[in-house]
Amino acid sequence: MIKYKQRRSYKYNLHSELVYDTGLSVKAPIANSFLEISAGGRLVIKPGYAWDGPSSPAIDSKNFMQGSLIHDALYQLMREEVLPQSARKRADEILKEVCLQDGMSSFRAWYVYQGVRLGGANSAKPDLLSAP
Repeated sequence: MIKYKQRRSYKYNLHSELVYDTGLSVKAPIANSFLEISAGGRLVIKPGYAWDGPSSPAIDSKNFMQGSLIHDALYQLMREEVLPQSARKRADEILKEVCLQDGMSSFRAWYVYQGVRLGGANSAKPDLLSAP
């Protein structure tokens, strides 16, 4: 039996480290080539990490990039079952908070938040497949 994941194309590649305190709790800290999260929720995204940016129909604006990066990393950790599915609400809140901090209008940040709350659940579900 093999285990595999379907890949999608990524639009962006990180060239500087990003550190963000998520406020999430993790049973055991993890670290790989591109992501680390401590037991206390300190997320480190390392250079070389690739992500697809804001999801359609969103516009890839500068005030959306950092939020989409953190959000994508947190959703990846949920897909890999490092974070529980219950962390999705906090991940979505972080997206909104970071977008607001980066200068996004309140209305657009609200709209973005509503979009991920309504349509993001499948993107956070584990994606490991298997075949005989």
